[in-house]
Amino acid sequence: MHDDAIWSEEFGDTADEPILLIMGSMSQGILWPDEFVGRLTAGGRRVIRYDHRDTGRSRTVDFEKEPYTWNDIKDDVLRVLDAHGVASAHLVCHSAGGLLGQLIAVERPERVRTLTVIGSSPLGGGEGAVIMRALTGQPQPEGSLPEPLPAFVAFFRELISTPPATGRRERIETMITEQRVLHGTGLPFDEDAARRLQERVYDRARDLDAVVNHRLAAAADPGFEPVDVLHRVTAPTLVVEGSHEPAKPGHSAIIAEAIPGARLLMIEGMGHTLPPEVHEELARAVLAHTSATAG
Repeated sequence: MHDDAIWSEEFGDTADEPILLIMGSMSQGILWPDEFVGRLTAGGRRVIRYDHRDTGRSRTVDFEKEPYTWNDIKDDVLRVLDAHGVASAHLVCHSAGGLLGQLIAVERPERVRTLTVIGSSPLGGGEGAVIMRALTGQPQPEGSLPEPLPAFVAFFRELISTPPATGRRERIETMITEQRVLHGTGLPFDEDAARRLQERVYDRARDLDAVVNHRLAAAADPGFEPVDVLHRVTAPTLVVEGSHEPAKPGHSAIIAEAIPGARLLMIEGMGHTLPPEVHEELARAVLAHTSATAG
């Protein structure tokens, strides 16, 4: 994309139904696997993926001098669509990208043909607070979202309590360990593939440390997520969760219940990543959901 701030790329025929892939917080667009993207384009879709600001090849900033909020990150989604000349698209979103997709579906329904939310939490559900309480050992108030699994909590407790790794090798080892935790226990973990992916993530980042600006952006605008608005989503919605989701277990059912007509798909073995074993089932579901004749 010809933009001085946000890096993106597209695949497939421009005449095909457009899909915009929105990755989660602090995550590069290449975490949408090439093989999964290939299945979508082979199914007749024009697929766009991009790096959020302060990730990958997109522009990085000194947050103190150039602060922003998650509303700005949300507006980047629309900027990417505009830069590719797409008036409306099928939004396929992962993790915190699902919050962006849900909010855009509420605020700008004319730009959303369909919505697919994978491994995410309900907009306005306070997922960030749930995770922080879990990491700090605080009790969860009645009615809170389900908290992460113990392995997730243990890893991130240790991560935030120890000095950060330095140097390429050490950083990549930590990134692989994090991927293993997010992968969950439902499928074998391919450490060689994880290493290739995390080396690619490390090497293409303009500034790997800039991703923490996403946390600062969330703190800068605690009111980013409106409450009790999901009933306003009119786009046909597919909600996907892995049977071994470690970060947001059970959240997808809550989203599906809140959005009128939404469908819930559970994928056996999947955790919070997108390993090769799930590509066929996930791509098949997305292609069916984004077809022009889908009802």
